[in-house]
Order: sequence, then structure tokens, then C-alpha cells
Amino acid sequence: MTNQIEYTLLDPTGNMTILVTTPTSEDMQPDIALRLMELEPSAEQTGFVGGMEPDSVTIRMAGGEFCGNAAMSAAALTAARFGLGAADITVRFKGAGISVPVRVAASGSGMAGTVGMPKPISVRNVVFPGGMTLPVVFFPGIAHAISETPIERIEAEALCPGFCRFLGTEAFGLMQYDRDKGTLTPLVYVESGGTLFWESSCASGTAALGYHLLGGGSALHAAVSEPGGTLTVDSDGSSLTLSGNVRIVKTAKAEIRP
Repeated sequence: MTNQIEYTLLDPTGNMTILVTTPTSEDMQPDIALRLMELEPSAEQTGFVGGMEPDSVTIRMAGGEFCGNAAMSAAALTAARFGLGAADITVRFKGAGISVPVRVAASGSGMAGTVGMPKPISVRNVVFPGGMTLPVVFFPGIAHAISETPIERIEAEALCPGFCRFLGTEAFGLMQYDRDKGTLTPLVYVESGGTLFWESSCASGTAALGYHLLGGGSALHAAVSEPGGTLTVDSDGSSLTLSGNVRIVKTAKAEIRP
């Protein structure tokens, strides 16, 4: 049997994202995601859209994790489907069990977006196997470790799967931050699909960096330069927002064979 899958490819600050709009069973989603990412080699992640209304949309990431760039992408796709030049849209993450408010508005060839990021479950220093100690920010379904000491690419890639399993999370990000240059290099591993990507940008990782930089402070404004562009994080000490841009690249259909 062949399943015809409709999907949209979006570009949120270079973090190429596939959003599937054809209803699919959750047990098939990791496999469908891998096949679609083979068809779209620029894609770094896949989400599956459920209910879509002018002011809300439900999404489930292939690994069940929360993703800020996917939230921005889902809101932009919803606004486009309903012909809205600007909208406030609640994005619900099935699997992660959280909802975030997203504001999108037409900007140039795409949309500017601001996501009200969730507060972390916890922020704490973790001693990983091998003795490396890093601050880790835990969100539903994903944890991000912040390293201000450079880690070689090969070593970083080797560490991520084990660190993810050690923490018991669905996904794990290793965020390498250069405080002097204001640059962030995100590496993200998703356990269910075994995928490991040097991402062009990572919204939840940038938010994790924001919470790390905020510490006990009362305010934060930081423009973070990532390989795919700049994400801006702001906080008044009680809440944190993340802003960027998203562009719809194309909508297509694919034949997926079990």
C-alpha cells in the first residue's frame, strides 16, 4: 500500500522544517519523517500538523519534543492557509504536552515571528559520563547543554547520543556558545529517529541559552548569531520570548511506501 503525504517545507532562520498536513498515525511518524527528509535533504526536522484553526494549531514533532522554530513555522503556515497578514496563534505540542503563543506578521517575502517560550522544567549543572560538567536546561521532551568551551565536531557528535540517554530525554541539544562573539552553534540529537544535525538555528536551544544567561537577573536582550541567521531572545525576568523570521519554501506531495 502507498500513502500519499502532503507536506510543506519552511525555512525558520535556516532551520529547514517539514510540516506534514496529511493525518498520520503516531507510530508511523518517525519512519515517515526519515523518508521525507531523504526527499528533502535540506530539512533538519519534521513535524505533523493536527487541527488547524485561525487562532490555533496542533503539532507533534517526529520525536515528540518541543521546538520553537516548529512553533513559528506552524503559526506561519496556519496564517498563510487562512490568508492572514498578521495573527496571534496558539501552537499546541502533542507529545510534549505544552502550548505556546506565537505572533506572526507578514515581513518581506516571509513572516516575522515571536514565540512565548515555555519556562524550563529545571536548570542545573550535570556531571556527564566521562566527567564533563555542563549547565543543562530541561524543557518538555528536550534538554540543552550549554558549552562555552569549544568541543571538536567529531567529539560532539559522539557525545550527544550517550548524553541524551543518560538524561532520559527524547531529544538532546549541545549548544556551543561563544560569549565574546555572541555566536551559537547548535547540535541536536533525536533518539526516536537516531537523527543528529548541526542545525542552522535552534529556537529552543537559543531559549535555553537565554535562561542560562539570565541566571538570577531581571532582564535580558540578546541577538544570537547562528549559522542560518539571527534569533533574538528577550526577557523581563519572568517570561522569555524568542523572535526570528520564517519563509514558506514550497508545498508538495510524496508517495510513501510502508
